Amino acid sequence: MTIRQPVRLFCAAAISSLVFAGVASAQQNRALSPAAMLMAKELIDLKGATSVFDPIVNGVVEYHKNLFIQSNPNLAGEIQDVAQKLTAELQSRKVEMHQQLARIYAQHFTDKELRDALAFYRSPLGKKLIAEEPKVLEDAMKNADDWSRKLAEEVITKMRAEMTRRGHNLI
Repeated sequence: MTIRQPVRLFCAAAISSLVFAGVASAQQNRALSPAAMLMAKELIDLKGATSVFDPIVNGVVEYHKNLFIQSNPNLAGEIQDVAQKLTAELQSRKVEMHQQLARIYAQHFTDKELRDALAFYRSPLGKKLIAEEPKVLEDAMKNADDWSRKLAEEVITKMRAEMTRRGHNLI
């Protein structure tokens, strides 16, 4: 098993948890200025920050579709049709996440910090960071996959050796 899928699921879950926790915090702590919300939305758009949420709608629908098919295999075709319809229908819900993420940014950063962040991400270095970060993260995930495979092999070898020393033969 590679680390890629569990890490992506964990990241999506962690981000979702942070978003909802941040929204609750934002709602409890202070009113957010319209200017802060606009700057936060612009910052999110510049960074492409909402793209992390793009697979969530599809993933949730796909997961539940598969659960229903397992329980009702004779309805697989119809369940698939409903899942496709829901996937298309629910795409517009991503706007909710965009709004919530903007609230979180506006809650955690002052107007000045948001202006400074916007200035940075509009700069040549900021633009390069936006362009290169996905590549860096992809390379990091590949390295994490390789590392986790090597670690798994080491764990298997050491576990078998220790169990053999104890008189047991693991298959």
